[in-house]
Amino acid sequence: MRMRHIRLLAATGTAVAALALTACGSGTGTEDEGASRPTTPSAGAEQAASQTPGAAAGDTGDRTAKGTPVTRTHAPGARPSASAGHSTKGTGTGSSTGRSVVLCNGTNTTVTARPLARPLNHMLLTVKNTSRKTCELPYYPVLRFDEMQWVPQADEDTQPQAVVTLAPGESGYAMALLSAADGSGTGGRTAHKLTLAFQGYTPNSSGGPSATPALPAKGVFYDSALKVTYWQQDLGLISGW
Repeated sequence: MRMRHIRLLAATGTAVAALALTACGSGTGTEDEGASRPTTPSAGAEQAASQTPGAAAGDTGDRTAKGTPVTRTHAPGARPSASAGHSTKGTGTGSSTGRSVVLCNGTNTTVTARPLARPLNHMLLTVKNTSRKTCELPYYPVLRFDEMQWVPQADEDTQPQAVVTLAPGESGYAMALLSAADGSGTGGRTAHKLTLAFQGYTPNSSGGPSATPALPAKGVFYDSALKVTYWQQDLGLISGW
């Protein structure tokens, strides 16, 4: 009985060894279930990491909560002052030193147009700075009566030595000759609407919104002799023009 038991144990051990060799040879051997296996990041986790603000090299833009880049809109830089390189003319109260200087136009001024009895056929244009910033009046006013299709020219002899600069509350002036006193003008007509355009720092460029000063109820008469002066700091410089 003892010998038979020993032989049975030996046969069992041989069978177990053969099974283990067969499993190793087929590549499906047993694994240690207690050992931890390295974890590979999922595609979703990698995507979330790549969408973290600042994760990408050179990424300095704002992002929304969903990680989509936000396009920045940069405001244009301040426009250079026309008074740079020019001397200050007049009382000096319009000096732009140490202040923020802008262009005078229809948004920061009030404009009046007043026909004069003397000199004959003349109209006085007055621009008053109603803002809290100093503004400048380059060149001369561009006038358009009703739907006229031509631009009155300026008298070059009235060009000032410096750009007219208006401190808050100050006024600038220009004069318009409406028609020839001797009747030599052509195409005369009566206008009931005036649009006054402002120039920018480059000749014939836009200085901003126009103004529409009121005219007398009866209108004003003009013809081909229509012309204007440059803007002036001092009304006395053009009072006899």
